[in-house]
Amino acid sequence: MQSLSMLLTFLVGVGLVVQIGLNAAVGRMLGGAIYGTIANFVVGLAALVVFFVMSRHALPARDAFAEVPAYAWLGGLFGAAYVGVATFAGPRLGALLLLALTVGGQMVASVIVDHYGLLGFQQHPVTLTRLVGIALLLLGIWLVAMR
Repeated sequence: MQSLSMLLTFLVGVGLVVQIGLNAAVGRMLGGAIYGTIANFVVGLAALVVFFVMSRHALPARDAFAEVPAYAWLGGLFGAAYVGVATFAGPRLGALLLLALTVGGQMVASVIVDHYGLLGFQQHPVTLTRLVGIALLLLGIWLVAMR
């Protein structure tokens, strides 16, 4: 099952590059990155609604919504910020540097989240091996940025 998860994650990574290009094309044609970002979420929401209806999931009980911590609803803001910045910055930076910087930010945040077991993630202490891996990744980002 881990192999399937890894494959799907890899394919979604491939899709992110395509997504950035498509959103940027919409933004270019309509006059700004905001339009590409809006299109991303409108089309994505429509696809999720179709998937939801076809999968015949039941809506959660009304009380369940009240039990979700207020801060947890902010996840959508990070998604919107990522798509908006990627749509704006992607054509300027290029796909490789944009995604390298994105992964670099994710790696730095992830080592902190894992070390302390934040946000519901299982705790995984920082190790020298992980720090070396992050350092190499950051070196790789620098090399990519040098063009």
